[in-house]
Amino acid sequence: MQMQSTITPHELQSLLASGNPSHLLDVRSPAEYLGCHIPGAKLIPLDELDPATFCRERGADCSPVYVICQSGGRAKRAIDKLEASGVKGCVLLAGGTQSWIDAGLPVTRGESKVLPLMRQVQISIGAISATGAVLALLIDPRFAYIPLFMGCGLLMAGVTGFCGLAVLMAKMPWNKTNSREHTSCCSFKV
Repeated sequence: MQMQSTITPHELQSLLASGNPSHLLDVRSPAEYLGCHIPGAKLIPLDELDPATFCRERGADCSPVYVICQSGGRAKRAIDKLEASGVKGCVLLAGGTQSWIDAGLPVTRGESKVLPLMRQVQISIGAISATGAVLALLIDPRFAYIPLFMGCGLLMAGVTGFCGLAVLMAKMPWNKTNSREHTSCCSFKV
């Protein structure tokens, strides 16, 4: 039987409630995971995801792996990475953690004092663009290239689903809180 490649939050909740064995893999940053995550989801940040280690820890278990991020982009990249290494049965949670929350399904909330990654990106782009615009108006019109560059970056992120600034921000020290503590929980016994 061919496993579907995408699942809605309500479909996943029904599967979990029925007791079907499954693995929930959250590939967001540790700070995002600490702030809010789906109960039972195990954290392995995308930039730390090693398919060989994942396969060893997963063993012969053939149950599906439901891959989760904030909205879907990182989870798609994680699935590509896993499938390229031979992992079968990866399923994307459509819309990620945000769609799970929007559907009113249960989450585990933590003590993260870090803003969600996408808000960090939005604040950074807004601050850089506004600064460039002010400098262009007050000092030199060539500073207008700064907001132009940021706008092009946003356009590319929207078209491709890849945001270079988000990747960079995820590597910042404040987004790496207790990473080892949370990546050690990837034994996948749900």
